[in-house]
Amino acid sequence: MTKRWKHRPPGSTWGDWGEDDELGRINLLTPEKVLQGVREVEHGVSFSLSLPLDYPGGSALNQRRYPPILRPTEDMQYKQDTFYNVIARESIAPSLIDVWSDDVVTLWLQYSTQWDALAHQGAEFDADGDGVAEPVYYNGFRPGVDIIGPREDAKEDGSGSLSFARHLGLEHMAAHGVQGRGVLVDLGHHLGTEWQPVNLKTLQEIMAADNVVVEPGDMLLLHTGFATQVLAWGKNPDPVAIQATAAYLDSHDPALLDWIADSQISALVADNYAVEGLVRDRNKEPHTLLPIHHLCLFKLGVPLGELWYLHELAAWLRDHERSRFLLTAPPLRLPGVQGSPLTPVATV
Repeated sequence: MTKRWKHRPPGSTWGDWGEDDELGRINLLTPEKVLQGVREVEHGVSFSLSLPLDYPGGSALNQRRYPPILRPTEDMQYKQDTFYNVIARESIAPSLIDVWSDDVVTLWLQYSTQWDALAHQGAEFDADGDGVAEPVYYNGFRPGVDIIGPREDAKEDGSGSLSFARHLGLEHMAAHGVQGRGVLVDLGHHLGTEWQPVNLKTLQEIMAADNVVVEPGDMLLLHTGFATQVLAWGKNPDPVAIQATAAYLDSHDPALLDWIADSQISALVADNYAVEGLVRDRNKEPHTLLPIHHLCLFKLGVPLGELWYLHELAAWLRDHERSRFLLTAPPLRLPGVQGSPLTPVATV
């Protein structure tokens, strides 16, 4: 029993790795799991699994998220309007031959290829046992107390008091390294790019057809072809089609949710927008909009990867009748973030 909660959600992993655990099932990426991944390397061929981070383009996919804004840094005394290609002999000393460029970027951290942090989605749940549901995140961390609060450098007058995630930020995953065995299921090869739900029956049929086996601690990747289409749109996506392209996990299939929990995967990744489909049901009882996010981020501590680029890896694996590889996928080591871009690498 932890200090933060008396009750944990049924089927959750809260407390399994200690009351202060912030990694969830990333804890399953043990040294032995890393070695299992290394043993899959036979050809020394590496694949980048990231989209260019200025894709998908525009804000049609999510109106709260925008492409990166890249600009040069400011040089306060430099006389020109542009701050790229600063000529040292003009700005510092005539004897210098250096030319410098330096830049800064504004990133919406979940715009493109990304990890969702465990701080990205919580739920209202009666963790303290008083009969009233309160907002809470994985392992009982509480918003306003443990999760979202004032910065440590906030001043008494309120300045500098931007909120951030005190706990469950992705810096913990980054420090861990996130390296181990990845396993890919090629949904796109079997189903095409039609927008459709994938229940457990369909998933297992595809896995059996391709001889795919998932074991505890594996990172599971789903290739649907969505990111391939995103690249084809050239940063000008069809605003209708981008909401209804390629397969997604059927989060309203209870058997699929049970399988995700029982499989003991350490991470769940897809090349589509949210792994699951954004499909509302008509249930009038209290429920989650995103059952797989709720299960993975809130209950199990399984990070979700979204908008990864899996086309070339999937093709290579199919040509070589393989599904496993070494995966290295740390997020940015930026404390307190609820999501992070990354450049994952698969090595075969």
